[in-house]
This record gives sequence, C-alpha cells and structure tokens, in this order.
Amino acid sequence: MSAPPISGNSIDVVERSGNTMTLSIGPQHPSTHGVLQVVVEVSGETVERAEMEIGYLHTGIEKSAENLFWTQAQTVIERMDYLNPSGNALCYALAAERLLGIEEKIPPRAQAIRVLQAELTRISSHCVWLGTHGIDLGAISAFWYIFDIRENILDLTEASGGARMHPNYIRIGGVNGDLPEGYLAKLDELIEKFPQRMHELRTLLQNNPIWRDRTIDVGIITPEEAVAWSLTGPPLRASGIAYDVRKAFPYCGYETYDFKVPTRSEGDAYARFLVRLDEMDEAMSIIRQVRERLKTPGPIVVDDPKIVAPPKETIVISMEALIHHFKIVSEGFRVPPGDVYQAIEGPRGELGYYVVSDGNNRPYRIRTRPPSMYNLQVLKKMAVGNLIADMVVMIGSLDPVFGEVDR
Repeated sequence: MSAPPISGNSIDVVERSGNTMTLSIGPQHPSTHGVLQVVVEVSGETVERAEMEIGYLHTGIEKSAENLFWTQAQTVIERMDYLNPSGNALCYALAAERLLGIEEKIPPRAQAIRVLQAELTRISSHCVWLGTHGIDLGAISAFWYIFDIRENILDLTEASGGARMHPNYIRIGGVNGDLPEGYLAKLDELIEKFPQRMHELRTLLQNNPIWRDRTIDVGIITPEEAVAWSLTGPPLRASGIAYDVRKAFPYCGYETYDFKVPTRSEGDAYARFLVRLDEMDEAMSIIRQVRERLKTPGPIVVDDPKIVAPPKETIVISMEALIHHFKIVSEGFRVPPGDVYQAIEGPRGELGYYVVSDGNNRPYRIRTRPPSMYNLQVLKKMAVGNLIADMVVMIGSLDPVFGEVDR
C-alpha cells in the first residue's frame, strides 16, 4: 500500500465509515445479573445495536407445576423469581383462591401477614439490586450497608416460614401458622433501624459525583416508549407513569393502607435508582401500618378443612380431622373448572399468573407474566447511542431476574 499523500507539514486524514464490531457480553458476565447474553454492535465505543439472547436458565417451572397438587405447585413457583418468593406464592395463592371462591373469606390477620411478607420481600429484593448495582459501578461500601438490612429481613423470613429464601409460608387459604414468639420484637428492631440505614445509603450514593456521572442521562426511556414496550414497576414509574397494581387493582386490602407511588420524570438510570429508594421507604411505611394491625389476634387460615389441613392437635382427637388431613396430603383438593388472571405489584413490576383449572386436583395450565422479561426487552432500544461501558449500568437499572425471564 502506498503511503498517504503529504501536503506541506500535514497528512490528509482518511475518514473511516461503516466500520463496526460485534461483541458478546455474557452469558457468564457478573454484571449481566444472571445468564444473559447481549450481542452488541459497536462503532468505536458507541452501541449501534443490541440483541438479547435468553433461555440459559430455562427450568420448565410452569410445566412442572401442572404435574403437582395445587398446594405442591407453590414449591416450584416460589423459585421462579428467587428474590421475590413470597410475591410469587402470594400471586399464585390469590389466583387459586379466586377459582375456589374463597378470596373474600381470608381472615384479616392472614391478609395483614401476607402484606407484611410481600413488603419485606420488596425491600429485600431491592437490597440485592442496590448492592449488586453498586458493585457494578465500583461502590462496594453500599453493598455491606444494604445487605445488613437484607440479613435482618431474611432472619424474619426464616422465623416465620422456616427458610431464608423459599419459605413456602403463604398458602392457599391463608398462611402456614401464626407469627412465632419473638417475631414482632425483631420486626420492631428492623423498623427502628431502617430510617438511619437508608439515610446512610442516600448519603453514600445519592449525591456521589461518580455515581451521578455514571447514571444521569444514561438509558433514557420516555413515557411513550415505556408504555409501548409494556414496562411496569420502577422502570415505568421512573418515566413518570404512576401505575402500581396495588393502587389500580388492590388485593389483600392494600386499599386500606396509606402509601404513595413514587415517580420521576427523567426516565434515566438515576431516576430508576431514586424510585427504588423511595419505594423502600414506602414499603417500610406499609410495614409500620401492618405492625399496628398485628396487635389484634385472630385466625390465619380459612375455616375449611377440605382446603386447609386441620390443626395438628385435632388430628389425634378427631377422626374427621384425621381423614381430612390424610386426603389433603395424599391427593390434595379439587378446584372448580375455570380460568383467572391474577396480578400483584412485585419488586420488578406487574407479576401475573394465568391459571386454568379443569376441576382436577392439579392446575391444568399455569402461565406467568414475568415483569423481568417485559422490562428487559427495552434494553435493545435504550442501549442504542450509549457507550458500551454503560451497558452494565443500563442492565442493572432494569433489575432483571432470569429465573422468571427464562422459567
């Protein structure tokens, strides 16, 4: 090749055009928050195209649930979004209860405990998001501060359900046993501790110049785009649309609680960060209200031994209770034919279950509306025009969980 022409003391610059490179981010990349592969086409440092490849974590949970009794299905359903097990269980239980026609018979104390579990799980899930998102951006101190709160919540989850992550505590008909002795004292300690810890986190991050530089004006989603891409949860509300299932279609008595729906108008990664922080504060506000209601004792399951196993102490003194217990354990219960769609407001947005019964003791069909998958779609839109270094920021700001994306 001949040397470029020389004109005086300068060399003519040859412009390069149409020169792009295709790179693969993931699926074994820690900042993709799971087994996500993003194939990006970049021009220099700028993303021109982004395509997501999912399915690496496919488990067949929905089909597995169709081969289990109605109560057994919750075991696998809780593992769909492993950061929101109680939310998954609650949504499924609400769907089954509507098919059974007992949704109005759930005792008030059971409803209050369900709300408590859902809001504690919301905070716990946001703790994982904030801690890992902080690590992505180099802010490791936030991880230790926020996981202190998550540990306290997991201790409460273990105390009520027997397991830290998949307690199987919310059941069709109510909850599996009342809150144990000492639970409310631990809850009070968390309620008292939470405001100061959140203040410390906001001090660490909210006005941190590095954090702001990495998140402000990155991954902007307009309100029109948010609606067009079917976003829900924090990504939707960070674009200025105050849609929340707890307000739009209340369940578990959420209409009786006083709480706000945080929104922002900027639609960028920083706005999604602020919305989730505000959501954690609002969730704790709901928990304080639940705490007051828990002062009143009462039943925690529906009074129907054909759906809910009778108390263990009655089995040894009542033949009828023993028979009901044996039948529920050995063959479950039958649900009248029908279909229903039930939604709740999960940590990532609208979590929905479409459940079909053919009158048997197993669900005929279970299909999920996973908010992570819907929210993840918009990455191919908002990534274009941003730097490839900001891909981890945009992925983290959407907070996907691939257990429910792939299922």
